[in-house]
Amino acid sequence: MTGRYRRAVDSNYGRDVLAGDWRRKKTIPTVPADLDIVVEEAGTGFCGAIVASSKDTVTLEDRRGARRVFPLLPAGFLLDGQLVTLTRPAPAAAAPAQRRTASGSIAVAGARARTAKASRIYVEGIHDAALVERVWGDDLRIEGVVVEPLHGIDDLAAVVRDFAPTAARRLGVLVDHLVPGSKESRIVAEVRNPHVLVTGHPYVDVWQAVRPAAVGIRAWPQVPRGVPWKEGVCAALGVSDVNEMWRRVLGAVNTYADLDTPLLGAVERLIDFVTADEYGEPASG
Repeated sequence: MTGRYRRAVDSNYGRDVLAGDWRRKKTIPTVPADLDIVVEEAGTGFCGAIVASSKDTVTLEDRRGARRVFPLLPAGFLLDGQLVTLTRPAPAAAAPAQRRTASGSIAVAGARARTAKASRIYVEGIHDAALVERVWGDDLRIEGVVVEPLHGIDDLAAVVRDFAPTAARRLGVLVDHLVPGSKESRIVAEVRNPHVLVTGHPYVDVWQAVRPAAVGIRAWPQVPRGVPWKEGVCAALGVSDVNEMWRRVLGAVNTYADLDTPLLGAVERLIDFVTADEYGEPASG
């Protein structure tokens, strides 16, 4: 073939069709099979929105509500006219769990303690106050409720008179060993004021309201009559110091689940009572 003829052929037919990297395969994009994406199944032409997907299949629903299930094959679908490979979508990220306070309430992020309101909750002693703070402290600070120890309730009627409760200044009182026929029940019976709520638990001491399993004992010891209860417990458990035992008891309480139901119910009722005036709710004695 002469050079002149070769040039004519080149002019008529253009560049060599075998020139270049013609062996390179076309890249098929991958697309997650997310819900509501409209695709067409390449083999059948069935077109519909993705309504479900699994590890190996995808379910399409067309505009008439008909549904068909197709395998997730490579290059098996058309999206906007382009051949694609559908893949199983990534699992949705779990919503962050809501943080809860020790009392089980939903924690309010960034909340500051409110200015103390006029209503109060009185408890019998420092240990009672510490347990209430341990479990309900976050809730009480948000509500602006102060808990104060009484160091005994022998003069409860006088305490109530001095507090001068009103509808906007309520008083809640938590009493130990509030059972029928007890000295405590007789003292409480003298308090008759619609703006005061007295609740209590049946235990001789608030320590007993802590579940024994939380403290690491099988049960709270039986203390003989006439023996101070805390000292009797320490003696039975082989603990030499009451303060040491108290640190063990308090340290065992992390959430409401570490306390027995009677104390939980009594404190929750008091909190509801002393905060009810804020919402215009009537007092309930």
